[in-house]
Amino acid sequence: MSDQTASTPDAMPSRSRASRSRASSEPRRRGWGSFLRDLVVIVVIALLVSFLVKTFVVRSFYIPSASMENTLMIKDRILVDELTPKFGEYSRGDVVVFRDPGGWLDNAPAQERSPFVEVVDWVLSLFGLAAPDSDDHLIKRVIGTPGDHVVCCNALGQTSVNGVPIDETYVRLSPGATAPEPVPYDVTVPDDSLWVLGDNRNSSRDSRFNQAQPGQGFVPIDNVVGRAFVITWPFDRFGLIDFHHEVFAGVPAPGEQ
Repeated sequence: MSDQTASTPDAMPSRSRASRSRASSEPRRRGWGSFLRDLVVIVVIALLVSFLVKTFVVRSFYIPSASMENTLMIKDRILVDELTPKFGEYSRGDVVVFRDPGGWLDNAPAQERSPFVEVVDWVLSLFGLAAPDSDDHLIKRVIGTPGDHVVCCNALGQTSVNGVPIDETYVRLSPGATAPEPVPYDVTVPDDSLWVLGDNRNSSRDSRFNQAQPGQGFVPIDNVVGRAFVITWPFDRFGLIDFHHEVFAGVPAPGEQ
């Protein structure tokens, strides 16, 4: 009897310590579980927001050619505003990215890449972190909007819009030249279309050189992905893209000239 009585106090503290140990470890387990769950939720939300932004607000593209120099250089990475084609209109001077209207791009053979690179590029493109389809798009400056009468060239080699010659200060010229090499055209831009030219006129296969195509050199607005507005890479070129709207400030609306 005395031995049984003596053993009871020792057993009770042992059970109490075990209970306290289990109680203290459960909050820790719940704490780590909650942290991991919250982390997964945050990552999923961030990826979802990135995907929605890329799909409906902005997209990333890189510049594969010299056709927009010196405004945009080869391998510049840019952001393109996708809201304008949904809720606004384009203005003369805007720099736009658009899908090939048909026959503008050469069908260059695709470069072979490993399946791993293809998958990674595809996943990153879903969230606007890569631009694998940049080579399937073009980027030019809007010169004529619907209804505009665009003519090239006057005696100074200038393009006229609705009867007003425009002084395109952003155009890259060949050494010693005072104007780009003239490529004659006299067009009226149809409804829901744009007339576009590259800033590097002597190295740009733009509306001028596609007049024999079914679209006659015009870009359907439905083909426009959006308006490029900022250079994001390289860092030393980071900044807003200049639309040079002032160049077109004296151009009257169609039919008012």
